[in-house]
Amino acid sequence: MKSVFLWGAALALLALPALAEDTTDELILELPEPYFGGTPLDYFGPNLEQPNYKPRKPLPVPPGITNLAAGKTVSSSVSEPEFGELGFLVDGDKSYKDSSLLAIDRGQQWVQVDLGEASSLYAIALWHFHQGDRVYFDIIIQVADDAGFTENVRTVFNNDHDNTSEMGVGSDKEYIESYKSKFVELKGIEARAVRFYSKGSTTDDFNHYVEAEIFGKPAG
Repeated sequence: MKSVFLWGAALALLALPALAEDTTDELILELPEPYFGGTPLDYFGPNLEQPNYKPRKPLPVPPGITNLAAGKTVSSSVSEPEFGELGFLVDGDKSYKDSSLLAIDRGQQWVQVDLGEASSLYAIALWHFHQGDRVYFDIIIQVADDAGFTENVRTVFNNDHDNTSEMGVGSDKEYIESYKSKFVELKGIEARAVRFYSKGSTTDDFNHYVEAEIFGKPAG
């Protein structure tokens, strides 16, 4: 009887490391102050999702996940922004104030974050401009294995439902900008660079960004 007990205890000890590897953390966003005011949105697109006023549930992620985008190199499809600086995209300032805003030219444009190394990515939080209700068009998010954005390019979000940007028909919904961000789960996909496309908004034809957070950890 005693030997059976000892054998069972030994099996339990062997199982402990496996249990430790299965532990998870919860990814909880630090949200900026909401904006109250502005003109009510007069837009009812056929692909617009209904606003969700419930708090977002924390996302279970492996231990060690951080915002890899913080302070990283940002590039763009334009040589110079119309307003602000490219670094505003990753400076940690998510405010709705104009002093936090990056604006780039009209038409389809992109901004890109180079993470500097291959990384396992679990989520993206994106703020365009949440000073009042507005909808940005043709939001497409892609990842690639290189900073030149030529190797293993993959689309992880696309709400261009009518393919006006000619990058493929997207199945995701348009959404109203909010202080809560647009949150995209990535489930550990490996990439080095993340590119964000847009094509104006219901407010004007310019492309605006406040902040992008890319949560993950170095691959391997």
